Amino acid sequence: MNQRYSRRSFLKTAGLAASVAVIPRRLLFASSPVKVGAISYSFRQIPGSAEEILGYMQTLGLNSVELMGGPAEAYAGAPDPGPRPRHPESMTQEERSNYVAARAAAQQETQKWRRIAPMEKFAELGDMFREGGVDVDILKLGNPNWFAEDIDYAYRAAKAIGARGISFEISARSSKIMAPFATKHDLLNGMHNHLQVANEDFDFDEYLSHSPNNMLNLDIGHYVAALGTSPIPVIKKYHDRISHLHLKDRKTPENGQDNVAWGTGDTPIGDVLRLLRDENYPIPAMIELEYPIPEDSSVMEEMAKCADYCREALES
Repeated sequence: MNQRYSRRSFLKTAGLAASVAVIPRRLLFASSPVKVGAISYSFRQIPGSAEEILGYMQTLGLNSVELMGGPAEAYAGAPDPGPRPRHPESMTQEERSNYVAARAAAQQETQKWRRIAPMEKFAELGDMFREGGVDVDILKLGNPNWFAEDIDYAYRAAKAIGARGISFEISARSSKIMAPFATKHDLLNGMHNHLQVANEDFDFDEYLSHSPNNMLNLDIGHYVAALGTSPIPVIKKYHDRISHLHLKDRKTPENGQDNVAWGTGDTPIGDVLRLLRDENYPIPAMIELEYPIPEDSSVMEEMAKCADYCREALES
């Protein structure tokens, strides 16, 4: 099934590239005061090597990427990460045991590799993207549950690539643990939110206070789905402490919180982009494709729609 999907996706990708050849997509945001890019997680349903991701970004005319750690580490020579995650309910007890053992063994091998990983390969990766017209703005690599030596590796890899910093899930614990590493390496922590912004004990100010390098990777769709309110006041208040935004369209809690095609939900994507433009906030906005792909479409076609949505919003 995955092979059939991959072939179909590549055919659609090729068709998309041909369909936009008359107006080069690389010109879509050439004169825009707002940097619009994408998180490479958006391409998770199609083949996703570093080289392929660069090609997708070029096809879409997006020149800034938040690169997932998986393809970056694979390019640098990391060992096989082991079997892909599966839902436990779909496995027998024996399959679960074998899966857990295989994942643990793979993680141990990866940890060993990280401690001797060649930073030259990460630098080469950054050069490849820049020469291709795409900046690796943020590297999504690193985890507060790692050992200190392994966390340090993530920041060294990000610096070698030429990224401004790394990103990870926001919490009181992660913001405190990761802060000294960001300060040490003079890189940013892009702290990403899901629905935890609705928790009573959630506090942006506390998490930002642990280091001037701690920043918010504000996901405006998740924010709306959690609280049912506009993220614009948050952007205005913390505009100088936001590393980058994630753009997606989700519905409010009252409307079911669904992740939907852009323009059909409750997230004010256009208003947010125009706020960045009109206030000259230097905050990159990253497209994150999470809504279900229609049967008659593809990842690349939907990504192109999202890119066009951004362009049209900024031109209005």
